[in-house]
Amino acid sequence: MSSYRPLAAVVLAAGEGTRMKSSTPKVLHDLCGRPMILHVLDALERLPLERIVVVVGHGAELVVKTVQELLDGEVPVEFVEQRVQRGTGDAVSVALTAAYFDDHDLEDDLIVLPGDAPLISPDTLARLATAHRNEDAAASILTAIVDDADGLGRIVRGKDGRVDRIVEHADATHDELAIDEINTSIYCFRRNLLAPALRRLSPVNAQGEYYLTDAIAVLRDAGHRVIAEAVEHPAEAFMVNDGAQLADAEHALRDRINRGWMRAGVRMIDPERTYIDSTVELAADVRILPGVILEGRTVIGAGSEIGPDTRIVDSVIGADVIIANSVVRESEVGDGCRVGPFAHLRAGTQLLAGAKVGDFVETKNALLGEGAKANHLAYLGDVTVGAGANIGAGTITANYDGKNKHRTVIGANVRTGSNCVIVAPVEIGDGAVVGAGSVVTRDVPADSLVRGVPARVVEGWVDPSADLDTD
Repeated sequence: MSSYRPLAAVVLAAGEGTRMKSSTPKVLHDLCGRPMILHVLDALERLPLERIVVVVGHGAELVVKTVQELLDGEVPVEFVEQRVQRGTGDAVSVALTAAYFDDHDLEDDLIVLPGDAPLISPDTLARLATAHRNEDAAASILTAIVDDADGLGRIVRGKDGRVDRIVEHADATHDELAIDEINTSIYCFRRNLLAPALRRLSPVNAQGEYYLTDAIAVLRDAGHRVIAEAVEHPAEAFMVNDGAQLADAEHALRDRINRGWMRAGVRMIDPERTYIDSTVELAADVRILPGVILEGRTVIGAGSEIGPDTRIVDSVIGADVIIANSVVRESEVGDGCRVGPFAHLRAGTQLLAGAKVGDFVETKNALLGEGAKANHLAYLGDVTVGAGANIGAGTITANYDGKNKHRTVIGANVRTGSNCVIVAPVEIGDGAVVGAGSVVTRDVPADSLVRGVPARVVEGWVDPSADLDTD
């Protein structure tokens, strides 16, 4: 076993991805809420790396911007551009021009992998690097045994059973096409041996490109040790080249995510109909019914029940919440709240503990205090609703005057009757009652009754629900 050497990684993300038939760079297509390349970088972030170098090309500016904005890890990432795509061998040569490699000793190891292999796991990468060092190899190849090797490079072994070379599908003979051990395009190299090997590559092949795979034969012919490490789960080596494969990768990654959460104590009634982004956080004892989609930076607290047929995006959901048949976006839902069925919580909604938003209620930029209720058929936009208030069916806050939006303030324990219109900006005092069908255009005093169009204060009114006991 060799002594410790620094470890770095190169991610190849320069390709155009023409088979995707999309203007979006291939490595930026989303899988479970995160661009494909971020899944690769997330796996690398869990290794003891000195640096990650990303080779960009097609859509370089957008790829760099996206990675810089979304990558949360601590390993430094450097970008180099392959201005002309001349194959994977050329891409790695470009990577070796990164400033990091100029400043560091050649006695290090280099993991090389494509940016379109989103299912690769940190454990598999670590096992490859460990085998590479234990065997003191010049190059180590992650391979897989597959049933269908169509389009994939084959591992050609010599009579001694050791790796002799890798042949690309387009250049393979009839006998070589029968080989079921394939190259995953994931490697670990000794950098001081890789660099000169790359200089010996030739573009004389079916694609007219510099193949990184040819470096294996160069190293082998020079007498260096080349080994192969088989991946335990061939699905990890899956690479995405078109929309159908993108869907297959999404399905596999979603299954991995769902199983992980179920092992962590989340109950899923039908995992096949449960869609959870990799960025979502769930507490134990969350119960998820069929048809649920959880996206973005969503967090759900312990004991909550979500679904059926519910979509939650970039929202924080407290403990013991029930959300059914509803859509929630960029909102906060406090402990013990009830939402739905068929509610729509739009951006900026905040429900404090015990609040309820019921059937066919829409909220936007709305704050509902503790225990406040809007049970059905209401629109609450740009509004603050006090604790214990009860919003009647058909009540709307008219927040837009044709030019600007204004805010409504509804006090604690206010009650509105059915079919009320509250025209902002207006404030309704604590304990006030708004009669059914009223149109409120002016501030309402606390503990008063208003009714009519426009609504006016009813003098001498006494709330029949108040405690009239004078003893």
